[in-house]
Formats: sequence, structure tokens, C-alpha cells
Amino acid sequence: MQQFSLPPSASGLRDNASRGAVADFLRAQIRPGADLAFVSAYFTIYAYYALHATLDQIGHLRFLFGEPRFVRTVDPAHDEGKAFALGEDGLHLTTLLSQRPVARACARWIEAKVAIRSVRQAGLLHGKLYHINNGGVEEAIIGSSNFTVRGLGLAPAGNNLELNLIVDSARDRRDLKVWFDELWANADLVTDVRAEVLAHLRTTRRS
Repeated sequence: MQQFSLPPSASGLRDNASRGAVADFLRAQIRPGADLAFVSAYFTIYAYYALHATLDQIGHLRFLFGEPRFVRTVDPAHDEGKAFALGEDGLHLTTLLSQRPVARACARWIEAKVAIRSVRQAGLLHGKLYHINNGGVEEAIIGSSNFTVRGLGLAPAGNNLELNLIVDSARDRRDLKVWFDELWANADLVTDVRAEVLAHLRTTRRS
């Protein structure tokens, strides 16, 4: 039986395939000066760089890691690619030269505009959230996409097939922001890791 899918404009789903990419939603909705609240297990400098034209103009971002080991588990001999996910598929010699300017740009952006915290307990937080506040006008998308090139649908091929839903209810967007604010402020559940992230980026810039 032939399968039909709604065009991206008619669907609230973003799957990085026939229903559009999460990155396109972010580009379309983030305005200069916007305040952002993101929850993701992973963060890569390459996802930032692919969106830097949009992200460099924001007012402020609060980024919450949903996986603490992603920042803290550093094992250069066996797990270097997973420690802060500087590369999409691990650190390879072919990417090291391009990594330095990207890491520098990302570090400058974080120093100027980004606060970063992480949940303390592995396995506690699995949800993904991208909440946007454009001067009181809120937008949000929730689902499965991490802040990576393939998670956001930024790769020319081989993107993850994700399941995300644009939140079109003003009440639900407000509830999501309240939920994020409560978690962000809970010192029993989250801890500040901005200094760790910047230290790792400084190491990358020198390598």
C-alpha cells in the first residue's frame, strides 16, 4: 500500500525526514535577542557551528545536559569521542585541524551567552526540549532530537530519524518553561558544568 505523509508545513512533527528538520524549526523561530532553554543529552560543537548564524544573535541560552557522564567521563584512550562529543563519530585525525577554529568559536559563544548545567544522576532525564522566548512570544519543540548534527537534521545525508512535536498550545509552552525553570533551579538534581565545558574546549583549541 502506498504511504503518504503530510508536508512539513501541515504537520507538527519534525522527524528530520519527510516532515522537516528540527534545525529548520530553530532557524525559523529564533529571533535576535531571544532567550533559549534547551535540554539535551548531548552537545556538539559542529551542531553549534552549523547554526551559528542564528545562535550568535541570541540574547541568552540555558543549556541543561540530560546525561552527566557526557561531560565528565573523559577517557582519551578509549572514549575520547564520547567525552563532550566534540565529533559526531568520535575524534578522527581528519577532523582535528577543523576542530580548533570551531572549538574557539563555540567557546567565545558560550563565554558570552550560555549557561550550562547538568543533571547529577545518570538516567534521570531523557526528554529533549527546545524552548524559545522571543520577547514574550514563546515557541517550543519536544521529542527525541539531541543537539548534534544528525539529531537536528543538519547532515547532508544520514540524519537520525527522530520524533519531535512542535508545541502549539500557549498553555503547554508556559508549562514547559515552568518545568524547565524548576529543574534548572533544583540544586539537588542539577549542577553547574559551564567551567568544565569551557576547560574541555580550551584543551581542544590547543591540541
